[in-house]
Amino acid sequence: MTTDSIPVPSPASPRTPEKMTGAQAVVRSLEMLGVTDVFGLPGGAILPVYDPLMDTKKIRHILVRHEQGAGHAAEGYASSSGKLGVCIATSGPGATNLVTAIADAHMDSVPLLAITGQVFSTLMGTDAFQEADIVGITMPVTKHSFLVKDASEIPATIAAAAHIATTGRPGPVLVDITKDAQQDMMDFRWPPKLDLPGYRPITKAHGKQVVAAAQLFVEAKKPVLYVGGGVIRAGASAELLAFAEATGAPVVTTLMARGAFPDSHEQQLGMPGMHGTVPAVLALQEADLLVSLGARFDDRVTGKAALFAPNAKVVHVDVDPAEISKIRTADVPIVGDAKDVLVDLTAAYLEAKRETTPDITDWWTYLNGLRAEFPLGFAPTTDGLLAPQHVISRIGELTGPEGVYASGVGQHQMWAAQFIKYERPNAWLNSGGAGTMGYSVPAAMGAKVAQPDRVVWAIDGDGCFQMTNQELATCTINKIPIKVAVINNSSLGMVRQWQTLFYDGRYSNTDLNTGHDSIGVPDFVKLAEAYGALGIRVTKEEEVDAAIKLALETNDRPVVIDFVVSADAMVWPMVPQGVSNSFVQYAREHSPAFDEED
Repeated sequence: MTTDSIPVPSPASPRTPEKMTGAQAVVRSLEMLGVTDVFGLPGGAILPVYDPLMDTKKIRHILVRHEQGAGHAAEGYASSSGKLGVCIATSGPGATNLVTAIADAHMDSVPLLAITGQVFSTLMGTDAFQEADIVGITMPVTKHSFLVKDASEIPATIAAAAHIATTGRPGPVLVDITKDAQQDMMDFRWPPKLDLPGYRPITKAHGKQVVAAAQLFVEAKKPVLYVGGGVIRAGASAELLAFAEATGAPVVTTLMARGAFPDSHEQQLGMPGMHGTVPAVLALQEADLLVSLGARFDDRVTGKAALFAPNAKVVHVDVDPAEISKIRTADVPIVGDAKDVLVDLTAAYLEAKRETTPDITDWWTYLNGLRAEFPLGFAPTTDGLLAPQHVISRIGELTGPEGVYASGVGQHQMWAAQFIKYERPNAWLNSGGAGTMGYSVPAAMGAKVAQPDRVVWAIDGDGCFQMTNQELATCTINKIPIKVAVINNSSLGMVRQWQTLFYDGRYSNTDLNTGHDSIGVPDFVKLAEAYGALGIRVTKEEEVDAAIKLALETNDRPVVIDFVVSADAMVWPMVPQGVSNSFVQYAREHSPAFDEED
């Protein structure tokens, strides 16, 4: 995680204290940390903080329409820029509405600071109006949760929260502040003294482990670099490129790591996992050495873990020691920051190469054969409706690699990961671990605030879009011109795909009636127009490019394109849940038979 933009307080002598309220101290602390943008929604218990927010010239507050939108916007802001994302909510339901975004940030290692108001400390525990134990609620899904009852503790707590959120393995930190702590007077000093006993993230790896990993690498005949989202969070893409080119080994980039290694590079095999490319899936499965970099052996990558890469030794690099050997026992565990470890590993590999000459020629012959036999593609639709893969491909091609693409969750997420070519980190934003429907629109909004000069797309499904599309109002009013592509198959597409494959086509409660040959509720074009956005509907392939180009040319308001696509389109390749990755299906007619999802 890069922390250049977040000045961490030092133990230097504090300046002469300044009298202010706790609420003023909240705003001043954020200013001193270099925070320039926050997303929030006021309410009674956080109202004292909103008063000085009106006066600050250094922080832009963006008023969202739902607290979940504030959380996902802060995530998109952080994930696209490497900065700390900040969201603010009131107590009770305001705070609980943040929980989904906090849990999402926890799963995907996003540096997030959530500030919530709490009822008066004298009322806590009495079931007071809008009281909720948000510290207790969020404890399992944060790096740390703070409760502040004393105004004097506010600067140090917010500074500590920012430090924890952005160092080691990044993640969300919650600061819950009682209303009396916000209102009371205090002496503001900066920088505050950070007292975090026991919090010492390891970033520098043990040298002997690095040497051992390098030795395994030069001896391997079928090595694979298994790259996870930790490489992006560490800002280690350049170091990964250097290591990959030094070794000549194939690279696979997980869903969270798309863009960590350029798709155009000859060593890139694509995305592994349930909907990964055949070469990527089988490379992992048949490797004799996996070098896992910031990846966590997620079930969507491994399939049935006991059958994953059965002949491979494992070098596991992660900044979080809890991830090492959690699912797959590491032969060489390396705890450290990916950016630093990759530099050391490259040097150790080049040294080991002097004694042992690696030979992976046959491995590449096999992998190139897989690439030739199983290229990524899709079948044309048979119902005359748009192919969603074509739509998403054209969005990527016409926008280019400098764009930012935030997806919702489901089929459109997999197609966006597969068919857009990612050449740089932080270009692909999605809810990988939690799989949060509704992530896309607010995340794109946050990304556009963080990266105003980039084109930002929200690639969404008709189901996901209806969960958070109220943030279009936020975008219109705050002049945040995101582009939204609704891949409208009139259904909960991924669930429908599973019903097709595993439940004999019994489509129980998956038809959303938004698209072709349905009652069309809501009408996405009218909805866009109601929110002040440009609404476009596309039903024919010859209309696709013109609509995308119009969206790219429209920068005075948000744009929503309703792409009416076929409901029968499926995501391929696919590994059925609960089986070995060796049973990867290239298409429905090109695979071993399978029956149940479990």
